[in-house]
Amino acid sequence: MDEKQKQSLPFHLDPKSGVPFYKQIILQVELAIADGRLTSNDQLPTVRSLAVDLKINPNTVARAYNEMEIRGIVNTQQGTGTFISDKKFQLSDIEREQFLEGLVQPFASKALAYGFSLSEVCHALGQYMSDREA
Repeated sequence: MDEKQKQSLPFHLDPKSGVPFYKQIILQVELAIADGRLTSNDQLPTVRSLAVDLKINPNTVARAYNEMEIRGIVNTQQGTGTFISDKKFQLSDIEREQFLEGLVQPFASKALAYGFSLSEVCHALGQYMSDREA
């Protein structure tokens, strides 16, 4: 994976979500495939480098990669790396909605708890997206 790809797919783990880290990694790869950020033959970071970046045990990353290989999402080539397979993968609209709801709910709850209005939150989110696109 080149430097540009690494920047376009940052992995983030939420220790408060209750979802095991290996499943969070799998879901992030699945979403990136579904929305086109990852395509066939794109290389994932090595187990060791992703574990270091995320500050987790390499066995956790290895478990995620193994699970994805069993599902046919990735292919691992010994000594070369782990690559996105040719298998077509798409999340259903319901799965995408559920994932988005899982992101929005804690964010919105926290923003409301701190006294921000809906218009302030929307403005901040719009500004954030504009800054990222620039």
